[in-house]
Amino acid sequence: MKIIRTRDFTAERAWGALDIANMGGITTRLHWTDQPYRWHVNDGEEVFAVLDGRVEMRYREAGVEHRAVLEAGDVFFASAGTEHVAHPLGEARILVVEREGSA
Repeated sequence: MKIIRTRDFTAERAWGALDIANMGGITTRLHWTDQPYRWHVNDGEEVFAVLDGRVEMRYREAGVEHRAVLEAGDVFFASAGTEHVAHPLGEARILVVEREGSA
């Protein structure tokens, strides 16, 4: 049993993470960041939930780049093969659910 106060979590580096659970190869991790990630495609689906802060999510569909600002409480679902990158607007805490070892 765990209780995690997400607003209290800060990592030593951007995109540092606290491992919360691994459920049969699907991981749930809490990330803290104040810097953009990198363009990537996951090894399967990804659920990206903004818990605190704001994040501009950039993603490509059919080679066209799109952008959406995610507020606390918003969820981005990246289907398999979706190229995307997260740009926090200040500090952000994000819950990520994805296949273990995914980009």
